[in-house]
Amino acid sequence: MIIVHHLENSRSQRVLWLLEELGLDYEVKRYERNPETMLAPPELYAIHPLGKSPVIGEDGIIVAETGAIFEYIRDTHGAGDLAVAPGSAAARAVSYWLHYAEGSAMNPLLMKLVFTQLPNRAPLLMKPLVKSVARKALTGFVDPRVAEHVAYWEEALAKTGWFAGDKMTLADIMMSFPLEAAAARGGAGALPNIAAFLERIHARPAYQRALQRGGPYAYA
Repeated sequence: MIIVHHLENSRSQRVLWLLEELGLDYEVKRYERNPETMLAPPELYAIHPLGKSPVIGEDGIIVAETGAIFEYIRDTHGAGDLAVAPGSAAARAVSYWLHYAEGSAMNPLLMKLVFTQLPNRAPLLMKPLVKSVARKALTGFVDPRVAEHVAYWEEALAKTGWFAGDKMTLADIMMSFPLEAAAARGGAGALPNIAAFLERIHARPAYQRALQRGGPYAYA
């Protein structure tokens, strides 16, 4: 059985959703963040040296990184209705979005989160300076980069409403977290194609079951 080492409010929610879509049996081992640092607890470091989530285990095999986990599950258990023809344009698109989601999309979103929270964590006397620096970083660099990615997603969804072809695939599950985060932090949910995409995926029974298994999920 697959064991999902699931950190609260993390990108590992996508792994639960994928497993629900495929109807695979799995066990959730849930970890709580440190309320002050928001980092993973020491127990998760015992599973993987970086203490990151998601991590899955199966038959003594440990797999980390969401994209690698998706590929492992697909190659080991199949992709069911999410499958695309090998070598097709859709397959190339799936591969692209699996890498893009973490390799490119999340970088400016994480920077936005850091610079937005930075003034709140600064010493009292430093808050005005830190707030000024953070604001300049956001308006001068981070927010324009987020806007570029959001516009890219909106255009990518315009053709079929999905990221790789005319049906839902692994790419859509992988891309769900950047879109959810951008909708929560950057107003991306106001764009019609992104809003429709989020509405569709949130209504899926497998998505709802994953929420029940993983617990409360704060996109921001």
